[in-house]
Amino acid sequence: MFGTQEINDDGILEIGGVSVKKLKEKYGTPLYVMDKNYIVEKAELIKKSFQSKVFKTEVAYASKAFLTVGMCKIVEKLDLCLDVVSGGEIYTALKAGFPMERAHFHGNSKSIDELEMAVEYGVGTIIVDNHLEFELLEDICGKKQKKINAILRVNPGIDAHTHEYIQTSKFDSKFGESIFMEETKELIRRIHESEWVKFEGLHAHIGSQIFDINSFLKEAEVMTEYIRGLVEEGIRVETLNLGGGYGIYYSDGDQPVDIELCLKEQVKIIEKINGEYNLGIKKLQIEPGRSLVANAGTTLYTVQGLKTTYSGKNYYFIDGGMTDNIRPALYQAVYSGTIGNRCLEEKENMVTVAGKCCESGDLILKDTKLQKAELGDVLCVFGTGAYNYSMASNYNKIPKPAVVMVENGESSLMVRRESYEDLIRNDL
Repeated sequence: MFGTQEINDDGILEIGGVSVKKLKEKYGTPLYVMDKNYIVEKAELIKKSFQSKVFKTEVAYASKAFLTVGMCKIVEKLDLCLDVVSGGEIYTALKAGFPMERAHFHGNSKSIDELEMAVEYGVGTIIVDNHLEFELLEDICGKKQKKINAILRVNPGIDAHTHEYIQTSKFDSKFGESIFMEETKELIRRIHESEWVKFEGLHAHIGSQIFDINSFLKEAEVMTEYIRGLVEEGIRVETLNLGGGYGIYYSDGDQPVDIELCLKEQVKIIEKINGEYNLGIKKLQIEPGRSLVANAGTTLYTVQGLKTTYSGKNYYFIDGGMTDNIRPALYQAVYSGTIGNRCLEEKENMVTVAGKCCESGDLILKDTKLQKAELGDVLCVFGTGAYNYSMASNYNKIPKPAVVMVENGESSLMVRRESYEDLIRNDL
């Protein structure tokens, strides 16, 4: 059970004090349900753990995990910065009234239009990915006569033990410039000397859903030692951003990182090396995304079909699928779930939960034990607060689900359910 999830006397799952049965009746399914209290409590824990007597510390929410206008407002109220990776995410933050000076613009392939948008709207920091991007940014700032802060993303080459598709620090990664290349130092010097692009420091991110705390500690050590080498060559580095990637629980076998311990140990390592060599680092930053919102989310489905195949395989068919959760098909992500209106019944059926898309790989839960289901039951899949809504699609012309926030017995709509008319709105 995550956050405010509880089972009431009738055996019905409640989230934020609201039963999943009532949520289904009020909003329909599929439905993304976000637990506000979980988000707030996790954010406060992270901020409390990421403190230093030596450096200023900042926590930036990696908004690609889950971003709506309403989420931007929660992030602002929590006094977090915001990590955005596209013009669309910048625009969402702008429309939410988020203070753009607290926004960080990421991405390995920012378009000229997006860079111009970021400069024009006053985005606080650009995370520069490569040589060409710096040149484009410098040219845009010069033409607009506007200065902007920049942090260079570098690749420390740390092996993070996670799925290949979410490793970002390998030597052949598309992200950042390698710290083992002399050309990277030359780029840092160029940014340092720029009239329009102010060099603030370095950024590194080693991957996502990483369970080994030693990977994060190694990152802190390697990056601080790299800064030591730059300082010895006369290059000042005031900010170090360590990215995110802290592994969370999805299903049996996952051993989440103790994020409180991890953050405290990262800070200790950097404080020690910074003090020993008088490096002059002034600010530390991190970018949690999944770890803030994944376990705040639960997706509700309606069971609308039951089948046992000739081979004896049991299926529960639901009214959603890979259009609202692509992760199992994309990189074999594993989730846990329950029949939300039968929580007190034993999970005795070995079943596979299949979605409605015309793809054999549209499987949300594979060979897992669930309660005996009937048509109309509410299937709840946990840990869907990160990347599920963000990566949702209209494959098979299926409308995207609504998003609801729950808190203290109340529910409120964050995103309306798409209609069939929405699907053809832009067609000519």
